[in-house]
Amino acid sequence: MRILAIETSCDETGAAVVEKEANKPSVTILSNSLATSLALHKTTGGIIPENAAREQVKYILPVIIEALLGSVNQKPSDDFKKDQERCRVVLRDSIDAIAVTYGPGLIGSLLVGVETAKTLAYVFDKPLIPVNHLLAHLYANTIDSEAYQSITFPFIGLIVSGGHTDLLLFTSHDTFQWLGGTRDDAAGEAFDKIGRMLGLSYPAGPEIDKRAKKIVKADLLFKSPLLHSDDLDFSFSGLKTEVMRFVQKQKKLPEEHIDEICHATQKAIVDVLVAKTIKAALEHNAKTIVVGGGVSANSYLREMMNKKVKEKMGDIPVSFPLPKYSTDNGAAIGAYALFHPGPHDIFQVTAQPELYLT
Repeated sequence: MRILAIETSCDETGAAVVEKEANKPSVTILSNSLATSLALHKTTGGIIPENAAREQVKYILPVIIEALLGSVNQKPSDDFKKDQERCRVVLRDSIDAIAVTYGPGLIGSLLVGVETAKTLAYVFDKPLIPVNHLLAHLYANTIDSEAYQSITFPFIGLIVSGGHTDLLLFTSHDTFQWLGGTRDDAAGEAFDKIGRMLGLSYPAGPEIDKRAKKIVKADLLFKSPLLHSDDLDFSFSGLKTEVMRFVQKQKKLPEEHIDEICHATQKAIVDVLVAKTIKAALEHNAKTIVVGGGVSANSYLREMMNKKVKEKMGDIPVSFPLPKYSTDNGAAIGAYALFHPGPHDIFQVTAQPELYLT
């Protein structure tokens, strides 16, 4: 099965063509196109929804054209009409279905992707597959990855991104149970807000990861909220407040002090993510741990999750997506759709910005 997948949940505009053979467990990427408005959002220190949607209106067709043509080893030309004709042929002859993120996300951004996908599905008479992009973060682990062959049910899924931090128990591709999540700020949100306090560029997670590595001996520590609670919930607003108070007490913030704060922040966040994930895996006798979302690219999270799981659970597999598929992208949307093909009524698919884990 071959799918054109579209992702516009937040600030990225992504399209990919993916396929999966019936006898293979992993997904193959035929093309993956992404247009980012990150440079624009850096100037404002974060995402302004209206700006993101305007950029996506501009990018959506070029990104789809690039993905469709790339899937048949062609490139866009300077002749837009000619490219449209070539894409019509690809859509008609090579694409079996169209997938699109329908939530959660920014309403303006979601509408750009959903309405484009519905139009293409209707005009070319293709099935439309709506995708919850939170679940797609976990299925990014299936992309071009031999490791996916070792993912077995039941597995614990940790979704850790800029807007969400959740633990799920999967007993099959179609059956999962929400176990716990953040009560306030998500892990990625905490990284970004603390980064803003320190004068770091947006998004702050990658720079915090880089700076934290400079610290060999850590003298500064912050608390990991809810680390020892009996539930599987998270909370990062208290950490944000603790860092803010610490920063306010400092007369100056030389670079080495910023590095120390980055190290302590990262450790506080990662420690609780790892501990709660292992707690969930032990409680539910999980056979695999699967991590997805933008924060899954964090090198310390990858290191400590693998280390602590091995210490407490032995050799059960821990799966992370390739870093380039950790953030929002069309390929992950397509990967999820390949495991959940439908059917769905085109006219019942609508943008749902408040969509959660359903």
